[in-house]
Amino acid sequence: MHGRRRLGDGHGCGSAASSPRGARRGKLVGWAAAAASRRRGALLVAPILYLALMLVMVGRWEWDLEPPVPVRVGVTILRRAPPPGSVYRSPRLFHELWAFMQADVNHSSALMTAWHQKATQKWKPRLPKRLLQAELPPSNGYLIIEANGGLNQQRMSICDAVAVAGLLNATLVIPIFHFNSVWRDSSKFEDIFDEEYFTETLKNHVRVVKELPPEILQRFDNNISNILNLRSKALSSKTYYLQKVLPKLLELGAVRIAPFSNRLAHSVPSSIQGLRCLTNYEALRFSKPIRSLAERMVHRMVNNSSINGGKYISVHLRFEEDMVAFSCCTYDGGQQEKNEMDKARERSWRGKFRRPGRVISPEANRRNGKCPLTPLEVGMMLRGMGFGNTTSVYVASGKIYNAEKYMAPLRQLFPLLETKETLASADELAPFKGHSSQLAALDYTVCAHSEVFVTTQGGNFPHFLMGHRRYLNEGHSKTINPDKKKLVLSFDNPNIRWDKFKRNMQEVLHHSDLKGITLRKPDASLYTFPMPDCMCQQAEA
Repeated sequence: MHGRRRLGDGHGCGSAASSPRGARRGKLVGWAAAAASRRRGALLVAPILYLALMLVMVGRWEWDLEPPVPVRVGVTILRRAPPPGSVYRSPRLFHELWAFMQADVNHSSALMTAWHQKATQKWKPRLPKRLLQAELPPSNGYLIIEANGGLNQQRMSICDAVAVAGLLNATLVIPIFHFNSVWRDSSKFEDIFDEEYFTETLKNHVRVVKELPPEILQRFDNNISNILNLRSKALSSKTYYLQKVLPKLLELGAVRIAPFSNRLAHSVPSSIQGLRCLTNYEALRFSKPIRSLAERMVHRMVNNSSINGGKYISVHLRFEEDMVAFSCCTYDGGQQEKNEMDKARERSWRGKFRRPGRVISPEANRRNGKCPLTPLEVGMMLRGMGFGNTTSVYVASGKIYNAEKYMAPLRQLFPLLETKETLASADELAPFKGHSSQLAALDYTVCAHSEVFVTTQGGNFPHFLMGHRRYLNEGHSKTINPDKKKLVLSFDNPNIRWDKFKRNMQEVLHHSDLKGITLRKPDASLYTFPMPDCMCQQAEA
């Protein structure tokens, strides 16, 4: 009995602890358990150390809930801070600076001292030598052109058509206005411009008729569409018109060029440039109904500005829905703004912005100065330049996107703010409703006579106005044309001090002042830079 082993006494199969091998196994298990415990501790500490390292680099990173290129650490999302000028932070900046703007009342002379022009820099109009109508050589035929686009694109077409008619010694038929699907304006020439004055002003330079004579039209079965359409290329030279168009004109007696937008080179002989000058600055007077209301509007702005000697600011504000959508910039409207802009882009451009491979970067657009200035940004810029809240401001624009929201701070900054809708009564505007070019002509006139004109996004309207203002103001455009690549650096800095912000804005004004008198370069437009083609320098007294 005593020699048998009992089950369970630990001796039959043996236990790890009751044998040398078992003892060694016990030590290994203990070591493994300790190591596992240490590893768990290290795994817990590692993320903490990593986060600490990220916090050390906080100057290079920022927290964001919706980064474009996220880096995940647990549930936290980090991204690299965008370069300065990338993000629309102007409302926050306005909140920070508003009290300083209110306290800064040293604005009395800003309108009086904005521009500096030496006597030696003054220019006067130079018009082509008048000819007696009898001295005009016999006409080579009739030139018919079709002008398209908005007011100032039409204006360019008309001026270039007069120049080409002079070059070809052709009789110009009063231009036809193409009904544009974007502008949707059915206005004819005589609705916008004074047709009789136009013909009379040009009569000693170029023959102009209202329509083709019946005997000429009969050659083409009484249908203008049957007249040969010579589709000239953009910026065609004098040689092209003499070698390609003139022979057909002599052969057929009439030719047509449609569309006729930007179809003549910037640099042509001085006699042809002179016709452009005469047409744009003298012959193209607005029709009597437009002229009458526009003059009343200017008079009202002058009266509103009596505290500043009748001087006022005009702003061409391009913040309509289609402009904001086309720019592909983002502001502070969140998802609702994105949805509205996506719909606007699809409605107007049908898939253009969704093409494969197309990359849209709102941040890069803003840094590169391609984003339309908001009304708030225009207001802050002007206050920084020294224009106080007693300055009268006229805003020329279409329908502003989300106007109730975006126009409110501009009115807060400049309470004496007017638009054509507030400056003229509903009855006065009624004849022009639905005619965008006629309404633009009202804006054009009020802007042309302001002491300061502000352009915010380019286009034909400000380019023509800058040229016209140079013609009216002895060569100086008196126009603020900000470099938005520099401007956004100030708007994107909520920590900027008011005195520093003012210095930055006054540098913008100073730069615009220096650029006010600029001579036309060979590849530039005479309609923006009328010197030296349309103006000559005044002799010193």
